[in-house]
Amino acid sequence: MSSYLHAFGAHLPERVVTNAELAERVGRTGDWIESVSGIRERRWAAPETTVADMGVAAAETCLRKAGISTNELGMLMVASGSGARGFPGPAAEVADRLCLSSVPAVDLPIASAGSLFGLALAMRLTEAYGDVLVVAAEKMSDVVETDPNTAILFGDGAGAALVSVRPGPWRMLDAVLHTDGQYRGDLACDQTGVLRMNGLAVILQAARKIPSSIEEVLRRQNISAKQVAVFLLHQANLNLLTRVAKALGVGPEKVFANVQRYGNTSSASMLIAAAEWSETNSERGPIVFSAFGAGFHWGALVADSAA
Repeated sequence: MSSYLHAFGAHLPERVVTNAELAERVGRTGDWIESVSGIRERRWAAPETTVADMGVAAAETCLRKAGISTNELGMLMVASGSGARGFPGPAAEVADRLCLSSVPAVDLPIASAGSLFGLALAMRLTEAYGDVLVVAAEKMSDVVETDPNTAILFGDGAGAALVSVRPGPWRMLDAVLHTDGQYRGDLACDQTGVLRMNGLAVILQAARKIPSSIEEVLRRQNISAKQVAVFLLHQANLNLLTRVAKALGVGPEKVFANVQRYGNTSSASMLIAAAEWSETNSERGPIVFSAFGAGFHWGALVADSAA
């Protein structure tokens, strides 16, 4: 039985934080920040705004675009690496605020790659649960401090996607997921709530593993990278997106990028990118999702325009 992607939704906080605003805080210039990351600005949520607040907003937008009500949902997944350090995770609150009184709500505490894992799992679970809503929400401004290697990169936001067995715009074809726990200390946020990142290890591994997983899933479906309409990737930084395009042998225009305006919103970034792309582009053909994040977790998913 096939699963389909029906709609995407996104939520971005109103506050825009420019490189100029960050420059003094991290002891760098605005030009330096853009040169190393490609990021010009990012959004930060208000102090009182929670991961669940942003997740609910993205979920409601997605459901409105899909034209369904919450009582039609069979499962909810909420991915967040910056959610509560304890339990329960944000999924329970998001479910309650969407008036889901008995629908299973699952937390995926996977930074950066959480939404990709959510989509891949949802693709397999629709046969049992029907419509599955995947939400990813991050408040990264709470976990970065003044380290110029991390504070310049991250922003806040949320994305959502509806997966269903009912025919929709994109039929999900295949997905691959991987984890290598030996690198788990190179990108982590513990009970102190402060992000630690070995930037060199992260960028080297991501630059290898993202193209490799994309090639793996495309090879299994006999699709070439040049046939893909768009690559919707985790928006880590612009330099990484450019490197992935080069590794795949496609032009950089094939890799959708909005990291310049929103920064790295961790697990939310891929779904925010998908929501923005789907609003402005009706190009038919295969689309590829891919992400890499803490764990290390990574993978790729391919879907195609439904007939």
